Amino acid sequence: MNAQAHPLSPEMRLLSLRDLSWLSLALGIVIVPHAMRAPWWLTLLTLCVYGWRFYCTLNRTPLPARWLAIGIAFVGMLGVWVEFRTLFGRQPGVLLLMFFSGLKLLESRTHRDGAIAAFLGYFLIITNFLYTQSIPTALAMCVGVFAITATLVGFSAPARPLAANLRTAGLLLGHAAPAAILLFVLFPRVQGPLWGLPQDAYSGMTGLSETMTPGALSQLALSDAIAFRASFERDPPPVQDRYWRGPVLWDFDGRTWTTSSGHSVRFEAPERPRLTYRYSIVLEPHNRAWLFALEQAAAVPPGARMSFDGQVLATAPVRSRVRYDMVSVTGAAPQAAESRSVLGRALRLPAGANPRTLALAQEWRAAGGSDADIVARALAYLRNGRYTYTLEPPLLGAHSVDEFLFDTKAGFCEHFSSSFTVLMRAAGVPARVVTGYQGGDINPVDQIMTVRQSDAHAWTEVFLSGRGWVRIDPTAASMPRRVMDGLAAALPQTQALPLFLRRELEWLRSARAHWEAVAHKWNIWVLGYGPERQRDLMLSFGMRDADWHKLTAVLFTFLGLMTAVLLAWSLKRLARPDPVQKAWQLFCDKLGARGVVRSVHEGPRDYTSRAARSLPASRRPILRIGALYIAVRYGERNTPPATARLRRLVRALRLA
Repeated sequence: MNAQAHPLSPEMRLLSLRDLSWLSLALGIVIVPHAMRAPWWLTLLTLCVYGWRFYCTLNRTPLPARWLAIGIAFVGMLGVWVEFRTLFGRQPGVLLLMFFSGLKLLESRTHRDGAIAAFLGYFLIITNFLYTQSIPTALAMCVGVFAITATLVGFSAPARPLAANLRTAGLLLGHAAPAAILLFVLFPRVQGPLWGLPQDAYSGMTGLSETMTPGALSQLALSDAIAFRASFERDPPPVQDRYWRGPVLWDFDGRTWTTSSGHSVRFEAPERPRLTYRYSIVLEPHNRAWLFALEQAAAVPPGARMSFDGQVLATAPVRSRVRYDMVSVTGAAPQAAESRSVLGRALRLPAGANPRTLALAQEWRAAGGSDADIVARALAYLRNGRYTYTLEPPLLGAHSVDEFLFDTKAGFCEHFSSSFTVLMRAAGVPARVVTGYQGGDINPVDQIMTVRQSDAHAWTEVFLSGRGWVRIDPTAASMPRRVMDGLAAALPQTQALPLFLRRELEWLRSARAHWEAVAHKWNIWVLGYGPERQRDLMLSFGMRDADWHKLTAVLFTFLGLMTAVLLAWSLKRLARPDPVQKAWQLFCDKLGARGVVRSVHEGPRDYTSRAARSLPASRRPILRIGALYIAVRYGERNTPPATARLRRLVRALRLA
C-alpha cells in the first residue's frame, strides 16, 4: 500500500483546531509588522482569508475549491499591481507573500500542508529584516521562530501536551543557538551586504536633501530620528563648535537653493591647528553620499573623497549603517586662495528676484567699508531686527527673502542663512549656504554623542580676502540660544515642542538614553560586525592574519567539537533508563518474587490479568498499575504527573 495513503500516515493527519490555532498564531507574529506597512485593503483581505479558514474548521464546512482560491490570489495580485504598478521589488513582493500565507492556510487540510505554510513563515521572518534590523524586530522574530518550531513539533506529535511540545522546541533551538553564534562570529565576512536590495528599499529614508527651500529644515527638526553617533577619544568640542558639515548649496533661483556634484580635489591637511579631535562616527543610512564631519576635516576616511567645497563624500550612496574614523581641527591656518570661477559662482543671483534685499545690500556697499564690515553690518541688522525663531514659519511667495527680511520676520535656520547669503552676494561678498547639523547630546550612559534629525541646521560661509572661507551663522547672531542651549531654548514658549524636547519629561529622556546605549552596542557588534571587527576580535584571541582559510578551519573545528558533545549527550540520554520502563520492570520483579514470572511473549494486559488471578489479595492494585502503564506507555497520558503516579503505585505495592 502507498505510504502516503495509509490512514495512520502523519502526513495525512487532518489539521485540528489546536493545530490551526497554533499555526495561525505563529504566522500572525511574523506578518503583523508587514500588515502595518501594507495598504489597509490588503491587510483586511488577508485577515478575511484567515477568518474564513477558522470558519470552515469551527462549522465543519468544506474548504473552498481550488479555482476559488486561485481567483482570490489573482484579485490580490491585481490589487498590488494597481497599488505599486509592479509585482516585483521589496514592498510588493513581501506583501504578496504575506497575502499568500493566508491563502496557503486556507487550502491546508493536513499536517503536510500546514508544514509548508510554517516553512513559508520562516521565510517571512527573514523578510522583516529587509526593513529594520533593530533589537525589537530581532526579539519579535525570535518569538516567531519559537512559535513556528513548536507548531512543527506539534504536527509530529499531535497527542503530546502543549507544554511538552514547547519544551521540545526550546530544546531544539537551544541546541542550534551555539552553532548559530559560532557561524556568526567565525564565518568569513565580506565587505558590504551579501545581497542587494531593490530601489524601493531606500525610498523612505529621511535626512538632508540636495535642495533647501523655506520650511524644509523646520519639518526635519520635528523628527527625533538619529542621524549619526560620534565617539570621541578625548573630550568632545564645546557646543558652539559642534558644526557637522554636510551638503554645500551654491545655486539660488529666488526661492530654492541647490547643490551639484562637486569635483574632487587633492586633500591637504590643515596646517598649525589649535585643537585636534579624533573620533569615530556611526552614520545611519540616508541614501546620499555625504559623510558628516566636524569642521574642519583634517583627514579623509578610506574609500571617501574630499570635494572642492569641503564636503567629505563616500564613493556610493550610504544605504546601510557605516562606521568611519575622522580627525578634525580648529584654529588652523586659513587657505586664502580661491579660483575666480568659484568666486564668480558664489556671487550669482537670479535677475529680478528680491529687489528690496538687493537695494539694502547695495546701500551698504555704497556706504563704504571692507567685506568684513558688510558682514558685521548684516549680522547687526539681523540681531536688532526683532526676528522670531519658529518651527511654523509663514508661507512665503515668489520674493521669499524680501518677505522674510521685511514682512514676516519669522523663520527657521534656512530662512536666516538663505537671506544672509543673498545679502552678501548682493553686496559683492562671495557666499554660499552650508547645511548639516549643529549640536549633539552626550548620552550619560555610554558617553556617546547622538546627533538627531532635529539638529539639522543651515549656515553661511563668506569668502574674505586674506582669511579664505569663514563660517558665519546668522541664526546664532539673531538667536544665540539656538546654538548654546539647543532648539527647545530658542523657540517661543507658546511653540509646541516635539515630545523628547519637553523639559517636564526628563524620565522619558533618561529611558531613551539607556535604550540608545544598548542599541549602539547592537549596531556596533551585531549589525556592524564586518571584516574589521572580525579581525579585531580574532586578534584579541591571539589569531593574527585571520584570513578565510584559518577562519574556516577554526569554524569547522568548533562545529565538530559541538557535534561530538551533543552526540555524547544524546547517547547518554538514550542509555539512561526510561522511568516508565524502570517502574514497569520493578513491578515485574515484585510479581516474579511471588512466583508470577512474565513470559517473553506476554503483553502487559495479559500479564497483569494473570497476576491478578494468581494473587487475588492484591488484585486491585495490580490491575490499576497495569492499566496506568498501558495508558502512559501506549496511550495519551505520557505526562510527568502520570509517570510519577505510576512510580508511586509500584513502590507502594505490597504483595501477600
